[in-house]
Amino acid sequence: MEIFDLIESSEHEQVIFCSDPKAGLKAIIGIHDTTLGPALGGTRMWTYASNLDAIRDVLRLSKGMTYKAAVAGLNLGGGKAVLIGDPHSEKSEALFRTYGRFVEGIGGRYITAEDVGTTVKDMEWIRMETSFVTGIGSQGGSGDPSPVTAYGTYHGMKACAKFRFGSDSLSGRTIAIQGAGNVARYLAGYLAEENARLLITDIFEDKARQVCAETSAEYIRPEDIYAVDCDIFSPAALGSILNDETIPQLKCAIVAGGANNQLAREQEHARKLVDRDILYAPDYVINAGGLMNVASEIEGYNRERVLKRAEGIYDIMLAILTKARQENVLTIEASNEIAEERLRSVARLGKYHVGSPVIHR
Repeated sequence: MEIFDLIESSEHEQVIFCSDPKAGLKAIIGIHDTTLGPALGGTRMWTYASNLDAIRDVLRLSKGMTYKAAVAGLNLGGGKAVLIGDPHSEKSEALFRTYGRFVEGIGGRYITAEDVGTTVKDMEWIRMETSFVTGIGSQGGSGDPSPVTAYGTYHGMKACAKFRFGSDSLSGRTIAIQGAGNVARYLAGYLAEENARLLITDIFEDKARQVCAETSAEYIRPEDIYAVDCDIFSPAALGSILNDETIPQLKCAIVAGGANNQLAREQEHARKLVDRDILYAPDYVINAGGLMNVASEIEGYNRERVLKRAEGIYDIMLAILTKARQENVLTIEASNEIAEERLRSVARLGKYHVGSPVIHR
């Protein structure tokens, strides 16, 4: 009953468990809300401490995708999937093709894409079994969404700087990036071009030092990243890193980064940031560029149109920050209200998505 309590409390439409021991597949697909359209969200591969941790992760991530699509103005619902396993040693063609057959069996209510621990190559294996996959590198696909996620995060960060400092210039600003994956690497590149001072860390030191070498950044040990003096702290790894232990250590004016589910407990920890006079950029708003990128495949991919839409995160973020200030609410409350109002306004047209979308190739 604990699992059903979790599903009901997060108001999910559907949660699907996928298993194939021969292929080594253990997967969970969460479809949160399809009011606006089919649920689109990436497939994450990770070594979870327990199956319950994996369930909690997929529920949080898929709900976040609902709000992300709604605020971004996309006609998509929220979905996400997790593969339980080590992305460094347990991948295989059979694993991803078997998973692709499960995605195909959902009939278009869920469309998958790349996420933490998965790659364009993995998406192409999935594509062998289903058309309900985006972010592939061939047949008119958009490829790796990380550059666009980083591009949108960069513009959202500039909006935060404008709101907090009065100027959106990041030149000379000290920015601490937690993570050195694809999104962090591209983000560091954009920031380096604007002459920001970068501090970078990752649990894999070699990855962090490589990004440092590419962008003239300073390497910081993972355990020290929270307490460094900086203008902007930018989470770009896994979630729940803003919590009772880390928030008191922060020495920044703004938190703005591409990681999902940064707040361990949304309301409580957003309030603690306010109490410390730290401006928080809602994560699902600032990192929506990747979703914009893969969503474009459904209507026919156009890179120029996608980048223009990602630049629009600047205006979306400013509107949310202004709303929060005018109404004296948390920034996450302001963004949630915008998302929920759009969901309510469209809900009268029909609650659940049941048809198959056309993905142009």
